[in-house]
Amino acid sequence: MTDDEVVETLRAAARARSLPPTAGPHAIAEAEQVIGFRMPPLLRRLYSEVANGGFGPDDGILGVSGGHEQGNFYDIAELYQDGPDPSGRIPAGLVLVYDWGCTIWSLVDFRDPAGHMWCNHQGELWPQGITLGEWLIGTSTGTVTVDTLLDSQPAVERDQ
Repeated sequence: MTDDEVVETLRAAARARSLPPTAGPHAIAEAEQVIGFRMPPLLRRLYSEVANGGFGPDDGILGVSGGHEQGNFYDIAELYQDGPDPSGRIPAGLVLVYDWGCTIWSLVDFRDPAGHMWCNHQGELWPQGITLGEWLIGTSTGTVTVDTLLDSQPAVERDQ
């Protein structure tokens, strides 16, 4: 699916939900400054053309300042700045966008314009092998779920 098709699909789905207004260029630039990386172009378009968060699985992804909140998390830049991983195992540029609950997070790789997705669960971090667009479509069609994310978690080798 192209970025245009993803934007249109999410725009159509957004009409059925109550979402925040789109993010302005200042809020997007402010988030990028805090994070230290430019957003993948698709995420930038979604925030500026569809809504400032709230689209995607269940409660929807976090927005930038003034956008959709999820629980006690207010926006991606604030969460990034607060540092979700005191162990330092999450590399700079991986940005938490969705809390599945039970210490399971989906992250977007801001270092990569394609916006590849990662998962973090109880201190373990691994790539999902899909882009943000594929993740968003997969969460809307039910092919990407918390169970599929956990099933993709690499086996951890244990000391004998």
